Amino acid sequence: MHKIAIIGCGRISFKHVEAITSNNELDFVAVCDVLKERAVEKADEYVKQSGKSAPEVFTDYKKLLADIKPDIVTIATESGYHPQITVDALEAGCHVICEKPMALSIKDADWMIETADKCGKKLAVSFQNRFNAPVVKTREALEAGRFGRMMHGMVQIRWNRNEGYYSQAPWRGTWALDGGTLMNQCTHGIDLLQWMMNSPVKRVHGVTRRYQRPIEAEDFGSAILEFEDGSVGMIEGTANIYPTNLNETLSLFGESGSVVIGGLAVNKFETWRFADSETIGDPEETVIDPDAKDPPSVYGFGHTALFADFADSIKENRKPMIDGREGKKALEIILAIYKSMKDGIPIDLPFEFSTTDMKKIFS
Repeated sequence: MHKIAIIGCGRISFKHVEAITSNNELDFVAVCDVLKERAVEKADEYVKQSGKSAPEVFTDYKKLLADIKPDIVTIATESGYHPQITVDALEAGCHVICEKPMALSIKDADWMIETADKCGKKLAVSFQNRFNAPVVKTREALEAGRFGRMMHGMVQIRWNRNEGYYSQAPWRGTWALDGGTLMNQCTHGIDLLQWMMNSPVKRVHGVTRRYQRPIEAEDFGSAILEFEDGSVGMIEGTANIYPTNLNETLSLFGESGSVVIGGLAVNKFETWRFADSETIGDPEETVIDPDAKDPPSVYGFGHTALFADFADSIKENRKPMIDGREGKKALEIILAIYKSMKDGIPIDLPFEFSTTDMKKIFS
């Protein structure tokens, strides 16, 4: 059994508590937040869910690392703090699960990856939507070659984050600690798009806007991605949908297959068509469920599977499904969109950039 601790007890941390509770391989030993009451709240959540004793509460993560020496640390703080906490935890001998985005600059992402390699520890990034059931089934079809040559794909994230969302936590929407809608709300969909297109991105054309929200960064972003194999990806992401969240949809089109996964958060099939469906594929009616329900929140149910995969990766001494190098790919695309907006030109990968290079872009 692995001793695990949570650092950061904000909006997303309840999914980490849920994932720990659901995994018998994990022993929840400590929780940390600079606001003690939030850490206590998460400890109490765990007791209620599991019936087990409460994890120890800390307000200083460095003291937690020194006193508890957990095997695994899961980080759910503000995004801008991810790199330093990750490096400190790795160097203290911990494996690390880091919430998305792993960092806000290419340099910091590389620092995290290199430190994990140097310390011989696992680093995973929390892109839990890769574990959504329709996503898993689509990936199986891709790996079986059922799409044929991939031609184009698109992700649409049409959500609402109103002024109240940003006023609850002043760090949200800042270049120093968060980035905008692309970096926060859209990063999961961007990760799925690049993963399913199955080819490295070579060039990014980006356009962003700040239409409504009282933030430094963008509340709308769009891009065209050129992949090395000649396929094309498109991104549409917004926090301005009236009046509430509408959909997150991933569309994939190959020579011999078309799949659209929609719902609130890429959680149900809308289209499932393959040239070989009469011989090896399930009939469409057994895949598309018109009564499929959306998850209770956009976070879905993937954290439990992601944490289980991470625990197994330690036991089996293999890479976790979404290791640091995998987690960096979506970050790099988003930073390329930002740089493309700033410079007014397409951006070729690789490159160096940070969200802080965008300061005053909308002033």
